[in-house]
Amino acid sequence: MSDPIKVDFSDKGKGKGNSSTKEVLIPPEKAGLKIVLSLLITIVAGAIVYYFMLPPMNFSAIEFYMFWAVVLAIFIASNFVLSKAFIKPEYVPYVKRVSIAPIIIALILAVVLLVGYLTSCVLFRAKSYTELLSFNDDVEFSQSVTKIDSTSDFSNVAMIDTDAASKLADKVLGELATRNLESQFDIATEYSTQINFKGSPCRVYPLKYGNIFKWINNTSDGFPGYVIVNMNTQETEFYFLTEDDTTEGYMKYSPTEHFQKNLKRIVRFNYPTALIGNISFEIDDDNTPYWICEVLEKKVGLIGGDDVKGIVLVNAVTGELSYHDVEEVAAEDSELTWIDQVYVASLLVEQYNYYGTYNNGFWNSLFGQTGVKKTTTGSSYIAMNDDVYIYTGVTSVTSDESILGFILINQRTKEANFYNISGATESSAQSSAQGALSDKGWTATFPLLINLDGEPTYFMAMKDSNSVVKSYAMVNVGNYNIVGTDSADGNPSLTQCINNYATALKDSKNTVINVDTSVEPELVTDNGGSETETAEITLTGAITDIKSQSESGTTCYYILTTAEDKYIKVSADDMPEAIFLEIGDIVTVTYDEADESDNWIEASEIDAGASSSVSETTTEQTTE
Repeated sequence: MSDPIKVDFSDKGKGKGNSSTKEVLIPPEKAGLKIVLSLLITIVAGAIVYYFMLPPMNFSAIEFYMFWAVVLAIFIASNFVLSKAFIKPEYVPYVKRVSIAPIIIALILAVVLLVGYLTSCVLFRAKSYTELLSFNDDVEFSQSVTKIDSTSDFSNVAMIDTDAASKLADKVLGELATRNLESQFDIATEYSTQINFKGSPCRVYPLKYGNIFKWINNTSDGFPGYVIVNMNTQETEFYFLTEDDTTEGYMKYSPTEHFQKNLKRIVRFNYPTALIGNISFEIDDDNTPYWICEVLEKKVGLIGGDDVKGIVLVNAVTGELSYHDVEEVAAEDSELTWIDQVYVASLLVEQYNYYGTYNNGFWNSLFGQTGVKKTTTGSSYIAMNDDVYIYTGVTSVTSDESILGFILINQRTKEANFYNISGATESSAQSSAQGALSDKGWTATFPLLINLDGEPTYFMAMKDSNSVVKSYAMVNVGNYNIVGTDSADGNPSLTQCINNYATALKDSKNTVINVDTSVEPELVTDNGGSETETAEITLTGAITDIKSQSESGTTCYYILTTAEDKYIKVSADDMPEAIFLEIGDIVTVTYDEADESDNWIEASEIDAGASSSVSETTTEQTTE
């Protein structure tokens, strides 16, 4: 009988070059078809990802690398699934082989991104970052900043801040009830812009849908208009788009829209390589609404040093797009001078901080810190020469209590001036103003820098917990202990504030300013009225319609009577009896003439006890 066959399954006897077993490539059935299917899945899925992600096809964009990483991962994953390698391990070597090409592409992109990072790294390119913003530091404050020598000059000064303006904008949404659109829209504060509109500082607010269901109900028509808040007079208007403005109807394109009406989507499809930055909302002199989309370029290496090279201008009603270089918009003879914000404030502040931090080199910013500066916390806007300027103080990195100067930058042209004036920071000025009225508990708005008869002065509005302006305050930039306020009785008086500030200046610095305060400018108060004489009107009639809407946590009722063809707004907080009103009730409504807008009236008093025998309406007018 022969000996049994012996088989040695160990690695003994193998050559030195054969220390491991070579993987055997076993392709799955119909391997070629599976690769084709994987490519089709990748194309379809990649298109869906592109539709929602909207990355620019530009090597300078991080989103570009993220998009292709997702696409390559989709191909590898789909091929793995179609090959059933997760249940048949023998196909894994084949899947690995097929995945080599997308992995190589991913590595190439990673190398490009790494090189781009190194060429843009502030460690090596500090000087390039300091050159992003050019500014003039040889300018006189009193000569280049518009001088105020009369209360009438305050017509270009914003008396309220962004927070107060937003609350005013929210309240005026009640006008939508006149078109049966109550509770359908909210204010899109994230896209609002402060502009210089017809000689006054204004903030314009586009709308957004209240929720997805309200979008479904209204997207076919779009947004009926926008809100304009005058930052000087506090007058607030809901501007309805009509055929006088456009034959196309309402605003149909917005960043808050969806699918084909989404602003970012139509811009991306028309400009696939553009690096889109900030998006802001503006109106031209004819009240036509537009979206201003920054087009960025990288000034330092491949991915560093954001700057604006142009804008994409989009008509919010028609969706018409056009591209314009920054030089075209900045030209004095340009038809686009109505545009106020080409450069968003955050970008300009970032560029100055690059200069302040690295003007003496990268290592100096970490160790010696000689000459290292930074902007103070916060910024404000100044309307000047039909443009809007961003203002912010500049302080040393080692000091939080004083400024070395301040910088003004034109948001349309990027013209920048640095003023070498030392003094108190904005936060110190706010504290001084609040301290002067500490018994009131009011808070100061972010200071606005003004040239009051040649004296650099911080001007602030003092507001209560509801952001209603109650008083004015002025603080000297050079000495924040010099403070002037009005009588602080809840009725803001610019004249009293200036006079008291002038007295404080003379007592402390022996400095005399001459500001004409003979005329107190007309300023709208918190209840929508005016500080000048107004007419009080009384109407009596039967209720024909009632609508309600929640505004800032308050229920407001809009009633239509036989006495007036406009809706009358009644706040349930101020007049609780409005809750019990019904169609057919006879009511007597009292309101100030100044509280009447084009579409609705805000009542100051309502009496639901009028006689039901009233057969015709009555109107009585008295002057306060």
